[in-house]
Amino acid sequence: MESGYVTTPFGRRPMSLGMLASQQLAETIEPGMKRSKWKLFRAICEARPALGVTDRALTVLDALLTFYPDDEISEEKGLIVFPSNAQLSLRARGMTPATLRRHLAVLVEAGLILRKDSPNGKRYARRDRAGEIGEAFGFSVAPLLARAVEIEGLAAEVVADRELIRATRERLTLCRRDISKLISAALDEAVPGDWEQMSSMFRDLVRRIPRVAEAEELATLLDEMWLLRDEVVNLLERHVKSQKIDANESHFERHKQNSNPHSTSELEPSFETKQDAKPAADNDPIAGPPDEQRLKHPASAGAMSGRRPGAAEPAAGHTLKSFPLGLVLQACPQILDYGPGGTIGNWRDLMSAAVVVRSMLGVSPSAYEKACAGMGPENAATVIACILERGGHINSPGGYLRDLTRRTEKGEFAIGPMLMALVRANGGVRRDAS
Repeated sequence: MESGYVTTPFGRRPMSLGMLASQQLAETIEPGMKRSKWKLFRAICEARPALGVTDRALTVLDALLTFYPDDEISEEKGLIVFPSNAQLSLRARGMTPATLRRHLAVLVEAGLILRKDSPNGKRYARRDRAGEIGEAFGFSVAPLLARAVEIEGLAAEVVADRELIRATRERLTLCRRDISKLISAALDEAVPGDWEQMSSMFRDLVRRIPRVAEAEELATLLDEMWLLRDEVVNLLERHVKSQKIDANESHFERHKQNSNPHSTSELEPSFETKQDAKPAADNDPIAGPPDEQRLKHPASAGAMSGRRPGAAEPAAGHTLKSFPLGLVLQACPQILDYGPGGTIGNWRDLMSAAVVVRSMLGVSPSAYEKACAGMGPENAATVIACILERGGHINSPGGYLRDLTRRTEKGEFAIGPMLMALVRANGGVRRDAS
């Protein structure tokens, strides 16, 4: 009993399981299926990397297809082409016989063509009395027809990926241009902010852009670039808004009347600065005067920072000690509005509210993640609550949070003074947490 599809190569060429699988696949062509040989060839060229063939092998395939008698490949027209090596070499732009054989083997190995060798290894066809081909020996293009849907799908994926990479690179270029020009404008206008760090982050992102990259890699870089762009834009928008507010306040300053002659400010709660403390412009916008004031009153400083008198400062790189949730909510009652259902009953609720507020304040995810890693998640959420409480006095919440994170890593920052200053500023008024 004869097998319908199995054929082995002539001479010393070995048989392989891959050839057997290709021959089996060639028998699964759907009835009536046909494809334009040149459209299919273009799809193969698009999907070349996925199919594992070289450009020289495609030159040979192009030459083979010129010997197929019709524009459409179909079983009705036959699937065997049988050119001699001399004819094939001419149509393959003068390729040498040895190179021709090597690339024919590549096409066979890739499962794009099949060998159907005659008993003596020659390529020819037997014709009947009517001139129709009865049996032919040469190369079968049946795998092309059997794998047509697969090849077209691979080509479509390659084209889509290429278009996605092109579009992503365009957006990346626009984002790079925006960040570069916005930072330059900020420096020219002397806008307050940590522009040196932002410029360093920008240069690092630009250095990471590869000349050749996959779409996923470029998409990741684009996301990081957009976060940096958003942070720059938010900082500049806040500066523009503050200038408008300052201009309006200056215009109407002569109409203001202070009803309390002993109060130093109607808008800014007192942080009890001492006579020899640093000017208000150098003070922390939340905690008031820095370490100089606390050094004069060590007992008070220890109570505000949550440490015993005489205890050592936190080591650089260590997380801070968290404070009671009740004290945090007493200092920062505004955060309650952003908790689940408008309440905060535990640390998990506070951290969930901090994520919402972080986005509202324009603090980038990377800045908040670094704060969580440097301070601990509870303390990072506490700092976000403090920033919300004094948001109108902080030009750049993102830059301020990054600065506090750096000071925490150096052991130069404690949350206690910040919380106590806000408790005093709020007059000790406390809203219920639940």
